[in-house]
Amino acid sequence: MAIPTLTLNNAVEIPAFGLGVYRASAEETTGAVLAAFEAGYRHVDTAAAYSNEEQVGEAFRASGLDRSDVFIESKLWLSDYTYDGALHGFERSLRKLGMDHVDLYLLHQPAPDEFERTLGAWKGLCEIVKSGRARAVGVSNFNEEELKRAIDETGVTPAVNQVELHPFFTQKKLSAFHREHGILTQAWSPIGGVNRYFTEDPKPEDDPLTHPTITQIAQRYGKSPAQVILRWHIELGHSVIPKSVHTARIRENVDIFDFALSAEEIAFIDGLDTGRRGGPDPKSLSTKTVSFTIPD
Repeated sequence: MAIPTLTLNNAVEIPAFGLGVYRASAEETTGAVLAAFEAGYRHVDTAAAYSNEEQVGEAFRASGLDRSDVFIESKLWLSDYTYDGALHGFERSLRKLGMDHVDLYLLHQPAPDEFERTLGAWKGLCEIVKSGRARAVGVSNFNEEELKRAIDETGVTPAVNQVELHPFFTQKKLSAFHREHGILTQAWSPIGGVNRYFTEDPKPEDDPLTHPTITQIAQRYGKSPAQVILRWHIELGHSVIPKSVHTARIRENVDIFDFALSAEEIAFIDGLDTGRRGGPDPKSLSTKTVSFTIPD
């Protein structure tokens, strides 16, 4: 199985499909990443705030794979937002990963009510990519205005914006902005899991996996609803990083490169958009509202 790659705006190649480890405990992460490598994955998305960078590094070393064959991305947390803080946080991530570089490094949140701190951190990432210790840099959860400010301030366009994106929250306007500016759209919670785990009262009608449009297409191809949604992302040119710690699900998720959706099916799934995000509004997050810090 060959996972296709996408080309970032600085010519770096990124696998279109990878493993996310958000909400994976330290105890679960090593096994999940090893299972993913065994299933053919070569891309892992972690973050300082996930508290499992060390386990991602351990799994890589246990895999026997060459470093050049694996694409590792991580993220800087809010508590390290300033120019100097970004440099320090990046060094911490490298140390925890046990690596001398990452392939992609992101700002985790825009922190709009502390955006000068955010811009300072973005300038730090711009220096990091110049050093070669990150092959590409980008952001996560930014809107169009925040992207414009980051670009205008530094002249550097993020390679990636990682955002909540699934059939019930398609982010069409933001994705169009990305295409216009050469920014890759990377989808977190790509099958809509955030609509289940981020509420105390999950409802079937809020779950893309149970929507009749999705289940009917899945039956047509002999695939699972999750596979159909992940294939939809691939057809749209997204980078996709579904999370699982279960070996069978990890293998199932990536088994999407033996079929293709029709233009009509893609349009049907596009039409499921509700305009409602399942996760937190990025505008609400800053060091004033989130006190969590990253231990050295």
